[in-house]
Amino acid sequence: MTTASATALVLDLAGTFAFALNGALTAVRAARLDIVGVITLGMITALGGGILRDVLLGALPPSTFSDWRYLVVAAVGGLVAFGLSRQLERLATPITVFDALGLSLFAVTGAGKALALGAGVGQSILLGAITAVGGGTIRDVLVRRIPTVLRSELYAIPALVGAAIVVVPARFGLGGLVWALVGAGVCLAIRLLGVRFRLEAPHPPGGKSDGDAPAS
Repeated sequence: MTTASATALVLDLAGTFAFALNGALTAVRAARLDIVGVITLGMITALGGGILRDVLLGALPPSTFSDWRYLVVAAVGGLVAFGLSRQLERLATPITVFDALGLSLFAVTGAGKALALGAGVGQSILLGAITAVGGGTIRDVLVRRIPTVLRSELYAIPALVGAAIVVVPARFGLGGLVWALVGAGVCLAIRLLGVRFRLEAPHPPGGKSDGDAPAS
């Protein structure tokens, strides 16, 4: 395994763990599920976006089913969240932070994998965003709430920016760990600043501004 591929795997597994924690904490806090439901929702949140990406790229079977480490890391993340549920179920901040971390890491690893498999610049950026928001969207649907990506919060936009920071330099031969970390850092910063200062994506003319209008 090359250094680049090893780094991509580490980032991907880190994102998997962060999203598994987020999905499981969401299950504990919002849906009041049992241990099976908590771990299942954590794994779906962690693995759903990557599965969508791999299916769209024709990279079959998806990495989730060809590498046991993804399933194990996702399950461990769900178990950790379940074990700490009493301490964390009343705290919104951990859920938001883990979601932002997963979003950032998956945006850059998803875009990088798309590039490696021959996708174009625009397609790679889009697939990076799909990797980042796909699992969270499935999570929100399962707990019967409007997906975050369809509300006016800054969610898909940070993922697109992070993916672009990885893809564009790579097209000029400047790809590598540094740009992946920069892309993840910028995505994380935009997402957390958006949450902190209640920044929203643009609304359509005449649309509502209370957070329930569609946005990217």
